[in-house]
Amino acid sequence: MMQVFFSPASPYVRKVMVMAHETGQTVEKLSSAASPVERDQTIVAHNPTGKVPTALLPDGSALYDSRAICRWLDAQHAGPKLYPEGDWAVLRREALADGLLDAALLARYETVMRPADKLWPAWLQGQMDKIASSLVAMEQEVSQLTGVDAGTLAIGCALAYLDFRFPDHPWRTDHPRLARWFDDLSERPSFVQTQPTA
Repeated sequence: MMQVFFSPASPYVRKVMVMAHETGQTVEKLSSAASPVERDQTIVAHNPTGKVPTALLPDGSALYDSRAICRWLDAQHAGPKLYPEGDWAVLRREALADGLLDAALLARYETVMRPADKLWPAWLQGQMDKIASSLVAMEQEVSQLTGVDAGTLAIGCALAYLDFRFPDHPWRTDHPRLARWFDDLSERPSFVQTQPTA
């Protein structure tokens, strides 16, 4: 069984847990104290960046970055692949979702963790602009987000993080088709059972 250093609020950990659920696999959660400032040395022992998710595979080796871990999980099951061979749109959509998440996490850190006298409004706006343009791209191709694959799951986790950490962000009002699509996706057991906390 794969083990994963776990943080209940991490959208990247959630991607891994959603993928495990969708592929019928069990992942053991390892507690962690991951932080962008004070790194958890238990994680650093397996992943020099100290980030979650970091996975420990059954052979004892480590694997990190949510995309790599999700690819590993997809390779372990016999069902329909969530990374279909040669489907570059799936990888592009996953990268788009992760780009939105990168910007959202940086915006979160800027407003929650940085001392008030050191805030950089222009830098924060730059992150919010990345989120805005990513949402526009998602809205434009929402009609192509059919079925379930690694790309659609990643987009779902990204939108869920906006709801979780930026509840006042008007993305639903500005992108109604994407909001309807996300509401349907959110009813899947993999999303219901991986709700973030903290």
